Amino acid sequence: MPLDPVRVAETRAWLEKAALDLRGARIDVDAAPPLLEDALFHCQQAVEKTLKAFLAWHDRPFRKTHSLEELGAACEAIEGTLQGVIDPAVPLTEFAWAFRYPGDHPTPTIEEAREGLGTAVRVVEGVVSRLPPEAVPPALLGQIR
Repeated sequence: MPLDPVRVAETRAWLEKAALDLRGARIDVDAAPPLLEDALFHCQQAVEKTLKAFLAWHDRPFRKTHSLEELGAACEAIEGTLQGVIDPAVPLTEFAWAFRYPGDHPTPTIEEAREGLGTAVRVVEGVVSRLPPEAVPPALLGQIR
C-alpha cells in the first residue's frame, strides 16, 4: 500500500526541525565556551518535535505544548514499547523555558548538557526506528548515526 504523501511530508517537516535542533545542541556543546543553556533548550526541542512527528505520522492530534510527558504518553498509547525510550527524556521538559529569562535556575554543567544531548539522540533514534524510512529526512539520520 502506498504511503500517504501528505502524512509523509508533515512527518518529515517535524523531523527536519528536530534535526536542526540536534545540530544546534551539538554546536552549542562544542562551542568555546559552550552554550550550555541553549544546548539543553535544543535537546528538549529535538525530542518535542520528534514526538510530534510520531503523532503526526499516526494522524493523532496534539495541542501546543512543550510537555514531553504529555506528548510521550500520547506516543506510548500508540506504541507501548516507546515508554522506556521516552521516559528518560521527560526531565528535559523544563529546558523549554527554564533559561529564557533571568531567574533561579542554576547554570547547567557541561556534563548535564552532554547527558541531555545523549538522551535526545536516544529518543530520536528510538522513535525514528518506528517510522517508515520514507518519512525520515536524511539530515536527521546524519544527526543520529
